[in-house]
Amino acid sequence: MAITSSTESEERRAQLLAMLERDNIIRLAEAATSLGVSAMTIRRDLADLESEGLLRRVRGGAISVIGPRPYRERQSVNSRAKDVIAEKALALVPRFGSVAFDASTTVGTLAARIGPRSGLVASTNCYPTYAALKGTPGVTPILIGGETEESTDTFVGPLAVQAAESLRYIRFFSSASAVDAGFGTTEVSLAEAQMKRAFARVSKDVVLCLDSSKLMQSATASGLELSRVSVLITELAPGDPRLDEFRDHVEVR
Repeated sequence: MAITSSTESEERRAQLLAMLERDNIIRLAEAATSLGVSAMTIRRDLADLESEGLLRRVRGGAISVIGPRPYRERQSVNSRAKDVIAEKALALVPRFGSVAFDASTTVGTLAARIGPRSGLVASTNCYPTYAALKGTPGVTPILIGGETEESTDTFVGPLAVQAAESLRYIRFFSSASAVDAGFGTTEVSLAEAQMKRAFARVSKDVVLCLDSSKLMQSATASGLELSRVSVLITELAPGDPRLDEFRDHVEVR
């Protein structure tokens, strides 16, 4: 039976927002089935929530509004996808040499799982990622300091850029706020984009790790062109059609 009362509508919309917080995406058909209402009812709910600036509707559902968020808040979003991505990316972390990790929670999940190495220097502009690396045998973590980006809990600015570029990296593991097959990656702030470009400039390879909700989306500041990215890793199977637009630009995993 369709839910029609005002109280029940508010409860349903709260459940939709909880889904969005957990998975970073609302899939229309799944939400309708889960909440026991029609797809049209969910569409109306999503339209109302979008008008309040709480989400952004896309084909087949809705995604989170792209904007700066503290590390702790970002950490719990779409955690299942981050786990899959981290497992895929582990094979690309070298045993020794030097790598860079950006300040994303997706890459932070990877950094926390790399296990013992045999002489790996790992730079990051994110304290939680630095802390996760600090106790790993055979890893020398370097925290890239600078100005604090309060909205995202990261280190940015001219000093951070200079420090990031003082080393050379075999591989830079990065995420992004959004990525478009034609335009490349985008970030929630210019400072975040500048840091990622700095790491990429002194890296042999760039591995882009992000969940599928960010595909074919756009944020505020230009990040990396896809010509600079070697590998794209998502939680999707490599043959998923949602990755088709990226295949001519990067290796997809």
